[in-house]
Amino acid sequence: MLNVRYVLNQFGLLCIVLSAVQLVIAAWGWLQVAMGHAAEGGAANALALSAAGGIVVGGVLWLLTRTASKTLERREALLLVAMGWLVGAALAGLPFFVWALLRDDVGADHPFRSPINCYFEAMSGLTTTGATVLTGIGELPKSILLWRAMTHWLGGLGIVVLFVAVLPSLGAGGKKLFRVEAPGPEPEGVHPHIRETARILWFIYAGLTVGEMIALRIAGMSWFDSVCHTFATLATGGFSTRDASIGAYNSSAVDIIIIVFMIFAGVNFGLYYRLIRRRFASVWKDTELRVYLAILLIGSALVSLAIMSSPIELTTGEAVEPSVAGALRHGVFTAVSVQTTTGFCSADFNQWPYLAKAVLILLMFVGASAGSTGGGIKVIRIWITAKVILAEIERAFRPNVVRPIKIGGASLDPQHRLGTIAYVLGIVLIFAFGTFALIVFEQASGHTIDLTTAGSASVATLCNIGPGLGAVGAVENYADFTGASKIVMSALMALGRLEVFALAILFFPRFWSGD
Repeated sequence: MLNVRYVLNQFGLLCIVLSAVQLVIAAWGWLQVAMGHAAEGGAANALALSAAGGIVVGGVLWLLTRTASKTLERREALLLVAMGWLVGAALAGLPFFVWALLRDDVGADHPFRSPINCYFEAMSGLTTTGATVLTGIGELPKSILLWRAMTHWLGGLGIVVLFVAVLPSLGAGGKKLFRVEAPGPEPEGVHPHIRETARILWFIYAGLTVGEMIALRIAGMSWFDSVCHTFATLATGGFSTRDASIGAYNSSAVDIIIIVFMIFAGVNFGLYYRLIRRRFASVWKDTELRVYLAILLIGSALVSLAIMSSPIELTTGEAVEPSVAGALRHGVFTAVSVQTTTGFCSADFNQWPYLAKAVLILLMFVGASAGSTGGGIKVIRIWITAKVILAEIERAFRPNVVRPIKIGGASLDPQHRLGTIAYVLGIVLIFAFGTFALIVFEQASGHTIDLTTAGSASVATLCNIGPGLGAVGAVENYADFTGASKIVMSALMALGRLEVFALAILFFPRFWSGD
């Protein structure tokens, strides 16, 4: 039988961990008030109230189930991970809603007056999608913006991986939990003990975070903006403190730093452990890394060439005359941002030629490496799929030839091949369903939506990218969608972040019955 009591016990602790982070940011907000920034008071209070609610709920769950049998098998791990995102997003969105309710000067039409909008924003943060319902982002209190950015950072390597790293109570079940939640088809262990693996990954993550913060500060960003944009970059999230995203800074130095760290974030984090152990040759021989860098290079080159002779409109609305330097700067930035599924914008790529937009759409589906903080189908799955297709083509005219499919020198077993093809097909089908659902829900509510907007919104949320094309382009947002559509897109974000199967199994009766 499914051990639901122990799942609830551990979920209660997870709620307490999330609430503790909210309390830390609330304390920072109160410190800002003491330093004369009175506007932070309401945000700090909202965070504290939300944290108190989360601690109460988490504490009650933990107390009521503390005698549960401490067994965490794969089914329990799957359920805990799904709850961590689906219910955790509600807890993460609570400060937004409470803040809007506490402020008399926040109108009834403010996005955060809607619980659905708050849930959408929080789900977008935790899944590192970066889709937003907000305009006038810079007018929000810094405490709210910091929590919004923190949802990215926590969701980057996964709040559940953090949970495994800091809480010893999971025991052997931590391995199952880590393997379910860690990004990618087969997360690569870097240490025999899974809790040590999670800790090492988080130390690497934190080290890269500190490095980018300092680099952005040197490049001219304020400490606050450096922190928020670093959280968004390393998590491949894309939430900015400005409506114009990275384009608001109009700085080549900032663009280059963020490009470098977006590429770092899209690499399998297990490779960084190899670098620490000075296993340099094995890193360079990694097939996925080579393919990942090759796709980035080719995609960046194609996009840059496509916009070489076109004027570029920045996200600030400023027009830039065609130039090689401008095309390379904004073409590379956008291609890297899209493929790593970060979603930062420096220019309005919605205005670019069709070739550039077609390449960007393809990069959205490809995504980053397995074991990275990025989303998408993942480079290794694309590579495996391509090799399977080529093998089938060869078998059509050479039926007697039996050639094993190898990745990195190792033969790929049939089960892994089938799983990869099933996943890619599943993503395509969910993308199509999401597109259809958005069109139906919007038209049913009297809104008009074109296929470009619906399709790009579907892939941008499913592959955790954020901005798309049409009405959800680089300088647009998701505020105008109906509540039903936002629920659909929230589900797409969760499906993409949990790689479909970890969430889809909840709808199978046999999962609950244990048959």
